[in-house]
Formats: sequence, structure tokens, C-alpha cells
Amino acid sequence: MAKTDWKAEAKALKKKLSKKVEKLTAQLEDVRAEVTGAAASAVAAVTKAAKPVSPLAPASFPTLPVIKGATFAAIGAGIKYQNRKDVMLVHLAPGTSVAGVFTRSSTRSGCVRDCQTKLAMKVPAGAGAAIIVNSGNSNAFTGAVGDAAVAAVTGGVAEALGLPASRVFSSSTGVIGEPLPYEKITAVIGQLAADLTEEGIQMAAEAIMTTDTFPKGACAVIEGEGGPIHIAGIAKGSGMIAPDMATMLVYIFTDAKISPANLQKLLSRNVDDTFNAITVDSDTSTSDTLLLCATGQSPAAEVKGATAKAFEAALKTIMLDLAHQVVKDGEGASKFVEVRVTGAATAEDAAKVAKAIADSPLVKTAVAGEDPNWGRVVMAVGKSGALAERDKLRISFGNILVAEKGWRSPKYSEEAAAAYMKGQELVIAVDLGLGRASRTVWTCDLTNRYIEINADYRS
Repeated sequence: MAKTDWKAEAKALKKKLSKKVEKLTAQLEDVRAEVTGAAASAVAAVTKAAKPVSPLAPASFPTLPVIKGATFAAIGAGIKYQNRKDVMLVHLAPGTSVAGVFTRSSTRSGCVRDCQTKLAMKVPAGAGAAIIVNSGNSNAFTGAVGDAAVAAVTGGVAEALGLPASRVFSSSTGVIGEPLPYEKITAVIGQLAADLTEEGIQMAAEAIMTTDTFPKGACAVIEGEGGPIHIAGIAKGSGMIAPDMATMLVYIFTDAKISPANLQKLLSRNVDDTFNAITVDSDTSTSDTLLLCATGQSPAAEVKGATAKAFEAALKTIMLDLAHQVVKDGEGASKFVEVRVTGAATAEDAAKVAKAIADSPLVKTAVAGEDPNWGRVVMAVGKSGALAERDKLRISFGNILVAEKGWRSPKYSEEAAAAYMKGQELVIAVDLGLGRASRTVWTCDLTNRYIEINADYRS
């Protein structure tokens, strides 16, 4: 028998096993890299998708009352966003009154122009109504293609709900200048119609969000003659906020009995001190729409007399609440600022000064940095174009008198002002000392987050 060279065989086996180990190690590294890459991509996707909620957000979405005669549904159509609802539908009972105000932008969207046209039409006797809204695409500056999309979507809703096309109102919010993939909306109208429910208003509020970090809602109940009257509203808005006749997208519903003409009157005269008194970034949207719908389903008598006053007060409270929520959700906002101007020679001058301060990037960045830089307020007053006199001007941060009689107040404390600026809700007050006109505007600070959101908005 031949002598076995155990050492040589062991060496050969070791070499063979080493090669297998090297191969398996390489394969393991490939798998690990693939898994790590996938995990990193997943984390990046989640991080990008996750939007930090504004520190100014309310603790929770309010419990809104059921509005008899109004049903809601929402669904994900994949227009831009994935794995979230982006289309909502509201069906309103026969006899519903509808009022509205809209952006006066010369580049307003096809939806806005369509709503304006329909509100000017004679309402068919006993007709109901509907509102359909999508997020992710504003269908603005899309020419005849955009108009065709509006017609297709509203026509599809009219057919599904048995309504005249003239009573279907639509809104779109999102990126400007890209054709709306309306086929994705028309494909889900049947499901939306089947899902309509009185309890679906919160889902509707979530579906209309774009860069919003929280859904916005507000409500009120007043005692009418013969029973309660309920009001509930939802809104969306975070950036491109400097309303002109309306704001972003806002839908308010009530079961009150009230004529379209009176409803429009109440709405129009309360817009200026609510939605037109806010600004996030001084930019007016192409899509601003505010619709107010009264179903007439309350047991209370028609709104008039003392009830009309109570109803208007409640309506204004809801409008202001929603307007404030929009500012508190301003893109990247960390401070809510009330700019209070008094003593102006005219109402126009008061508005000019308030807007100049509220829109000033220098004022807003100083607020973000918690810097009581009152010189920036002086600058804003001076550039506003309003009548102002140096020696009559008074500037305060909250209760802290900052400047008066043409210079810094002798009682001014930089330390106290700096401590005040650390608060989340601030008041910048300016008295011009020239008259009795006043104006209050609400705004937010300007942070790095605003740039991050808008630099990446279309991706």
C-alpha cells in the first residue's frame, strides 16, 4: 500500500476550504451591502416622507359636529403622493345654498374660474351640490387641457351623484403648470360616491393637505329659533399664503336655513379680517378658494334677526380659527406673530404698515432667531408707503415699550425683550400716532425649514 502524504492532503484541503470561505465571504458582503443599501433607501424615503408636525399645531383634530345634509369621502388616487388619501368628495342635500370667495390672481386656476362661473348661474330648483378636491397638482396654468380636466372631473361627479354639472364645484392644489392626471380621479369617483358618510369630514381634511403638517378643523354650535345650528369647517394651507379675497382651500358647512344671497353677504364681509389678514410668505396662490355651504337641515327657523347676528359671530370665529391654524402651519414656522397697528391716518395706511412688517423677511428671520431687532420694524414702517412721523411712532414687543419719540425708549430693556422673543406666540405692536385707523395681521417666522421644503417641493 502506498504511503499517504497526510501533510500534503491537509495543505491542499486547507487551500480549497480557504477559497470557499473567501467566496462565501464575498457573497455575504454583497448581500450585506444590498440589505444595507435597501435599508438606507427605506430610511431615506421614510425620512423624506415624514414631515415634522409644526410645534404650533393643536393637540388634536377637533371633534366636528355632524352637518345634516352633508356627507364626505376620501380616497388615494396616486396623483402625486403614495400611500395616502389625495381626493375628497362632499355631497350636499337638495336645496343647499353655496357661497364663495376666490383668489383674484390673474393666473388663477381652471377650477377657480369654473367655480366662479357656476356660482353666478341660476340654481335649478331643489338642486343639491357637490365639491371634489384633489391635492398634489393644482391644475393651474395648464391651458385648455386644464379646462378639459375640470370638465371631466366635475362631469363624472355629476353623473355619479345625479346632479346638474353646474352644481359640482372643484378645487385642485399642488404643483403649478403640470397637467392634471384627471383619469386617476374619474377612476375613483364611483368608490368615493359609495363611501360617502356624515362622519367623514376629518378624512376630507387630511386628503386636501399638501405641505401641511396637520389637518385643520374648527366648529361652533349656536341656538337658533327652534333648535341648534351647527357649523364645521376644514382648511388646508401652509405655503404660498398671502390671500387676496380668500385663502388656500377652505370649506365650511352648516345646517342653517339661509338664502344664497344672505350666505354670500355674511361670507364676503368677514373675509377681510380673517383670511385676508394672514400671511406666511407674501405669495398669493393661483388656487385660493373658500366655499361656504348651508344645507338647511337644522330644525331651527331661517337665519335672521338676533339669530343672524349670533350666526355671523360664530362663522367669523371659525374663519379666524382656521386662518390662524394656516399660519401656525406655515412652512417651517416655529413662531406665531400678531402684528397690531393702531393710530394710522387711514385704514389703507394701517393695512400697508401691518403687511410691510408681517411680510418682511428681515423681521421674520429676526423673530426666528429670537432677536428683538426693533430696527427692522422701523425699516418696515418706513418702506410701507404709509404716512408715518418719526417722533410720533411707538413700537412695542408684547408689553415691552421698545421705541418712542423718535428713538429707543429710556425704559427699554434688551434682556427683557430677548426673553420675550423666546415665546411661541408674539405680538409686535406699532402705534403711528396719526389717527384712529387700525389693522391686525397674523404671520409666522421664516426659518431654514421653509427653504428646505420649497427647494424640494417638486421632487
